[in-house]
Amino acid sequence: MIALINGKLYTITDGIIERGTVLLEGNKIAAVGADVQVPADAQIIDVEGRIITPGFIDAHTHIGIDEEIHQPIGDDCNEMTEPNTAELRAMDAINYRDLSFQDAVKAGITTVMITPGSANVFGGLITVMKTYGKTYKDMLIDGEAGLKMAFGENPKRVYGEKDKTPSTRMATMAIARQGFYEAKEYLKKSEEDREFSLQTEHIAKALDGGIPVRAHAHRADDIMTAIRLRDEFNLNLVVEHCTDGHLIVDELKEAGVAVTVGPSLSNRAKVEMENVTFRTPGVLASAGIDVAIITDAPCTPIQYLPICAGMAMREGMTEEDAFKALTITPAKILNVDDRLGSLTAGKDADIVVWENYPLEIMGRANMVFVNGTQVV
Repeated sequence: MIALINGKLYTITDGIIERGTVLLEGNKIAAVGADVQVPADAQIIDVEGRIITPGFIDAHTHIGIDEEIHQPIGDDCNEMTEPNTAELRAMDAINYRDLSFQDAVKAGITTVMITPGSANVFGGLITVMKTYGKTYKDMLIDGEAGLKMAFGENPKRVYGEKDKTPSTRMATMAIARQGFYEAKEYLKKSEEDREFSLQTEHIAKALDGGIPVRAHAHRADDIMTAIRLRDEFNLNLVVEHCTDGHLIVDELKEAGVAVTVGPSLSNRAKVEMENVTFRTPGVLASAGIDVAIITDAPCTPIQYLPICAGMAMREGMTEEDAFKALTITPAKILNVDDRLGSLTAGKDADIVVWENYPLEIMGRANMVFVNGTQVV
């Protein structure tokens, strides 16, 4: 048992405790508060003057499948052979010893979502995992945590250059719609009568909100197209990137979708990122929309996630919303908020002790615990 005492606790869901204790037992948080009774046999670590937070969560990355220094050998991000590759799973290509995992842990990021890239209309199933563990099995949380889809520039550019469909946004939507209609018909048949298709099985998992559809959509028109598809097939939609989100706040609020925003710490890499600004997360959060800040690593190196939140604060996001955008909100979006995202008794002991304020350029993780084990 480990007791972190005299810390400034950013509990996320129960406010800030100026001088509190976090008690870790095994791989769980045993207690959090200002007057926690510390057992006599506990290992006591006095962190006076330091901030304690739950481990940060990056809800959209490509780490481990798009390795920074092993190109092209380590690039397994996009299977650019057919626009529908729903049969794929990111977990089958993740190098869990990629250096980005070490970068993440050192920066206080203890959980990530890893997704196939956005070359294809249907990219495959996403993975949620911890950033530290002895084996992949130790790190894995969910290997089928959502279905990746892409709207906008990427599919039309990739396949237009090959003189294949889709070369227009119309064709992208037609392929998306066709995939879901085929999945609906597939499910109408008994298991004995249907011809098994892994591709269709994965699309069928997303029908009627079964698993989230994680839709790459930067531009306002592409975001609204994804919402239209959601309404047509009763999908559980998360809008990924949402670069134009601040331009369509009312529409997003009415649609009731959660969004992830980023990469913002980058250049305007393509036309659909024309309106990129660190204002977006704060504008959306202030409207009551669930917002997670993301890096899209390696587009923005994953260790800069806390800086991205600090930049969002500079552009108007409240401190409370900024911390939520790195913790409880991405946990909700990834359906792991019962385990992660706040300093709460019973949740996983993913804890970060900060040497200084975490969302500033000088922010540094002093100690990092993953599943109750100190790894930094």
